[in-house]
Amino acid sequence: MRLGFAVAVTFCVTAVPVRGQESPLPDLFSDTIDVRVVNVEVVITDRNGNRIRGLDAADFELRVDRSPVPIDYFTEIDEGRALASTDDRIGNVPSVTADGPVGTSYLVFIDDLFAIKQRRDRVLNRLEQDLVQLGPADRVAVVAHDGRELALITDWTGDRADIGTALLEARNRKTHGLEFIHGMGSDRGDKTRRSVMAAAGAVRSFANAPGRKVMLLLIEGWATVGDTWNLRSAYAAASAGATLDRLYSPLVNAANLVGYSLYPIDLPGFQGPPGPPIAGFGTVHTAPAFTGAVGGYASWWGMPERRFHNVLQFLAHETGGLPMINSFSKKALAETAEDTRSYYWLGFEPPRNEDDRLHDIEVRLPGHPDLRVRTREHYLDMSRATELGMLVEGALLLGGSPGAESLDVSFGEPRKAGFRRLDVPMKVTVRLDDVELLPVDGQWANDLEFRIRLMNKWGDQAAPPAAKVQVRIPNEPMPGDLYVFETDLTIRKREHRFVAAVYDPLTGDMLSARGTVGPR
Repeated sequence: MRLGFAVAVTFCVTAVPVRGQESPLPDLFSDTIDVRVVNVEVVITDRNGNRIRGLDAADFELRVDRSPVPIDYFTEIDEGRALASTDDRIGNVPSVTADGPVGTSYLVFIDDLFAIKQRRDRVLNRLEQDLVQLGPADRVAVVAHDGRELALITDWTGDRADIGTALLEARNRKTHGLEFIHGMGSDRGDKTRRSVMAAAGAVRSFANAPGRKVMLLLIEGWATVGDTWNLRSAYAAASAGATLDRLYSPLVNAANLVGYSLYPIDLPGFQGPPGPPIAGFGTVHTAPAFTGAVGGYASWWGMPERRFHNVLQFLAHETGGLPMINSFSKKALAETAEDTRSYYWLGFEPPRNEDDRLHDIEVRLPGHPDLRVRTREHYLDMSRATELGMLVEGALLLGGSPGAESLDVSFGEPRKAGFRRLDVPMKVTVRLDDVELLPVDGQWANDLEFRIRLMNKWGDQAAPPAAKVQVRIPNEPMPGDLYVFETDLTIRKREHRFVAAVYDPLTGDMLSARGTVGPR
């Protein structure tokens, strides 16, 4: 077993040739990312859990960071159909046709790194049986993660036969849970974070799905906080929530950014009576307590079952989904389909600072104090740098490309750079036909942004900081002209897969390349 491994990569960028001034470009080169509509799906129930229908926009109050904000879009979805708004001052949610069908996009994420095959396959079999619950506008994509790669088993499809074939392929995949029971020890948090980042990359890679977006997370053994929790202590519960947030925030933030609700599925299923949940995590789907259980929990690598359930509750609560715990794991697709067919869809256009700040969301019903509200907890005002980094990471995990594959990348002879490290010269060639240059101060110019992300065969990743590539040429580029810049990578002495990308801020386009670097 490897211990203490980390990928180390550094680089610097030198343009070839370097022409003209080094001062920043004027304001015309500012960010071009458009204002994003934040969608908030809201489930309203009475005290008995019955859905409440027939409310309109005037019944809702939307608050962001405790301050009221106007609702710009509003649509009620009733049994998979969009109802026309009764308020002429508020438009329907973009991409939703009044009185038309609204499907659900189910992104199924299977974590084979921690799963035990028998448990995973039991849930996959039940998912296949429940495909009859899908509506005509629903569709499914399936991805699986083994600790090294995120495999795309099927892209979006509404064909039940194709989905069934994908689930069969998923059942044929190897799992690694039993291998790690006696070998992972204290690095479980690191392995969990790897799975969390893979799930976040999958969410970002499937960001443009239509309709309601949900992610079914087939997981077990994801790390919690330490074994010293005392969940009956309010202080300990608050600390536990903060620790979960640190570990799982990449997935929660990605899901909230692009509008996915998380429905984590308890692969082990019912193991004994549940322990107390963390305060504030809302309704939990659990089976009746089994009085014959010893101690009230089962262990997985010594981890009490109740603490793993708290992870599931946290992921669902933060994104407006539901945790499928204990016996509900056997009917996860049916329960999710039922839960996502009727809801209220609110949208608003927030100011964009792109500062990677979290903003709290609260939905109230001032005239209906007896009703219950369930929705996502916050949204992330993601910066362009973070967004582009997620695009490149998603391409590295899932394959494919974050942009047009027109970037040419070549490597020179590596040089020793210390113990088990190499300096690798890297040359990147950009076709100027693929980027926009503008006349500025007698030159043709653009400030491109270069990113590279690497991953070794164990799934360890490295993401050096982005580098600005200042393109300055004296004359208007001619068709076929190239621009070359050089990069030095410092890497561990082993082979890595890489995805490199150049972002053009004028057009919003991205050029990319993928391959391998380093000795086998």
